[in-house]
Amino acid sequence: MDYYFLSNEEFQRRVGAGEFIEWASYGGHRYGTLRSQVERKLALGKHVVLDIEVIGARQVRQGFTNSVHVFILPPSAGTLTRRLAGRKTEDRAALLRRMEHAAQELGQVFEYEYVVVNDDLPRAIAEVTAIVDAETRRVTRCVGLAGLVETMRRDVAAERERIERGHLPVPD
Repeated sequence: MDYYFLSNEEFQRRVGAGEFIEWASYGGHRYGTLRSQVERKLALGKHVVLDIEVIGARQVRQGFTNSVHVFILPPSAGTLTRRLAGRKTEDRAALLRRMEHAAQELGQVFEYEYVVVNDDLPRAIAEVTAIVDAETRRVTRCVGLAGLVETMRRDVAAERERIERGHLPVPD
């Protein structure tokens, strides 16, 4: 999805109008996901993957009860520190605040259905992809499954009746 940069006033107006499925302040900035963008993608039959923090994930969980949540863990505290410091976007004080925030978020991992350790990016991507693929096959998500099963049940009953009448299927 695309990023939209909004003034504080416009952001607040959209919050008040309920235009975000989630929003939060993080690192001194406000971030949010526009409902219209998510609903547009879902209407096209697409998956929507959001990279959000735990407050936003809670909001999504409330508004989209069939959403799936994956907590991405760094492989170690040292790796997390190196990744954040390597961005070179924050001073020491901001880095300390991010590390404190990360420690708090780690305590929320048990609110999620899945966890992936991002120690190898291609493998982490493959694991998230496998989760998405598996979730699409969840019975409650399969559109038209009830009709398919009912048709199959009728057809099986009809085949059973044929067998009872002596019309045995020819072996392959």
